[in-house]
Amino acid sequence: MYINLSVRGEKRIVAACDSELLGQVFEEGGAILDLERHKSFYMGEKADAGKLGNALGKFDSANLVGKKAVGVALERGIAEKEDVKYIKKVPHLQIYRI
Repeated sequence: MYINLSVRGEKRIVAACDSELLGQVFEEGGAILDLERHKSFYMGEKADAGKLGNALGKFDSANLVGKKAVGVALERGIAEKEDVKYIKKVPHLQIYRI
């Protein structure tokens, strides 16, 4: 998977996407997950579940796409299955810490 860590002001943003999904567009029921247009948002460095798990230990917002990336958040108890949205069976999770 790819992980992109960024800081905007005092906010830490984690974006992660399963590698095989980048460059694709998924559309269902008016919802669009455009991983072609927003490829640069997700494409940082290659990472494994451990690296993503560490990044999810300290974030203000996270945007995760794909079974592997979303799975890390679920395994760590950062989100619940009910929080996950699906577009064309692709899991997508947005988390905000206020």
